[in-house]
Amino acid sequence: MRSHWNYLLAVGAGSLLPGASALLRFSCSQLVVERLDPLVNPGVVGSPHLHQIIGGNAFNASMDPKTYDLPTEATCTTCTFAEDFSNYWTAVMFFRARNGTYKRVQQKGNVYFEESNGGMTIYYIPSYNNTKVTAFQPGFRMITGDPTLRTKEEAQRYRQLTYTCLQDPMTRTNETLDMPKAPCPAGIMANLRFPTCWDGVNLDSPDHASHVSYPESGTFEEGGPCPASHPVNIPQLFYEIVWDTTPFNDKSEWPEDGSQPFVWSYGDATGFGNHGDYMFGWKGNALQIAMDTNCNGFQCPELGYQQINQGNKCTKERVVDEDIDGWLPELPGGMPVTGVDGEPVF
Repeated sequence: MRSHWNYLLAVGAGSLLPGASALLRFSCSQLVVERLDPLVNPGVVGSPHLHQIIGGNAFNASMDPKTYDLPTEATCTTCTFAEDFSNYWTAVMFFRARNGTYKRVQQKGNVYFEESNGGMTIYYIPSYNNTKVTAFQPGFRMITGDPTLRTKEEAQRYRQLTYTCLQDPMTRTNETLDMPKAPCPAGIMANLRFPTCWDGVNLDSPDHASHVSYPESGTFEEGGPCPASHPVNIPQLFYEIVWDTTPFNDKSEWPEDGSQPFVWSYGDATGFGNHGDYMFGWKGNALQIAMDTNCNGFQCPELGYQQINQGNKCTKERVVDEDIDGWLPELPGGMPVTGVDGEPVF
């Protein structure tokens, strides 16, 4: 199993280079699937599109960083590292049938985390060249990606938001910026790698993105340097979400024109609008300790740990009363599916 695990670490984190530091790789089960977005739409009950959320159960519509401390407010977390009360969320994938109705695609546990109740796999990668990184600070939050994007040219500015058509659970090759065009035997994995450079001052910014940056050139994996405007190295936060598209692999149920049938809850059938949100919520200096320590995946003696089945018990009731699990005549919130010009395509 050890060689298999080492292989997984190498490919799952995006082609680890020789001499790469250790990393955290752990499971966070589903907390709730809900139309709330305290980062983009704070205080709004019924945000424009549906999200799937993991992490601490302090998640709610209003989370003012000046007054709301996640580790203090939360009573449980869906993550296996028990000191992580952060919240992580993305949009939700739907299958669109030929008759125009929508069905939510379920998530499933990743490799070695199969017993997880949906959710995501989370990575924190400290460095690929033994450079010290500064862990996120209380109140830190960020977004990567843009739900309005519909073209490859636009999406390329977010260098590492991709999809993997899983031929089997271990597939980690042939990532694409857009949705896979053919049925995927083991599902579709969405991969979201966040910026790794911080301005060192602001815990957030008006667009929730300007205070962080990708490397000035190259990639994090290649040891690309941070720009002068964002000189502080921060861990690479990386989400893997395995969407179980296998119940919808019968192409006779796909659109008659042969196009792929999956759409995001924000109304995107291209996949180029892939995006994710993050609110830091680790207890004390636990994350900094982990980044300074030789941790190996889910094995980090300096951190408290809970079993996946314990994380599965941490859930929240939805506050927006709507059907999200049946065959729906439209996406939750009435979100239209839009094309390149922003106009509805169906």
